[in-house]
Amino acid sequence: MKTVLCIEDDRFIGEMYVRSLEKAGFTVDWMIDGDDGLVAAKNKQYDFILVDLMLPNRKGTEILQALRGEQNLVQKSKVIILTNYQQSAYDRVETEKLADGYYIKTDLTPRKLVEILNKMS
Repeated sequence: MKTVLCIEDDRFIGEMYVRSLEKAGFTVDWMIDGDDGLVAAKNKQYDFILVDLMLPNRKGTEILQALRGEQNLVQKSKVIILTNYQQSAYDRVETEKLADGYYIKTDLTPRKLVEILNKMS
């Protein structure tokens, strides 16, 4: 069974992702705070880590840098950015260099998210 850490502060979106992923057979942990999400990602091995960019206490880019920067703490996990935040072209390119995927949430149905994760497995 594949494991997912979802770091998403929007409760409606988070619940939707959790329900859809669990229905598709994934085991999901959900954190709504950037600090809690980073702690969870460091303390447990996940197949996928879904990271929103705009989070309380720690931005998604900071989480991504901590996980995939110089130390590369999550070599076996696929880190996927899910956001509605419009980054500058430069910032988006820099973010995409560290992530395994970058998706705009308004373009991503729960079914499409499941398809993406299954293809990456």
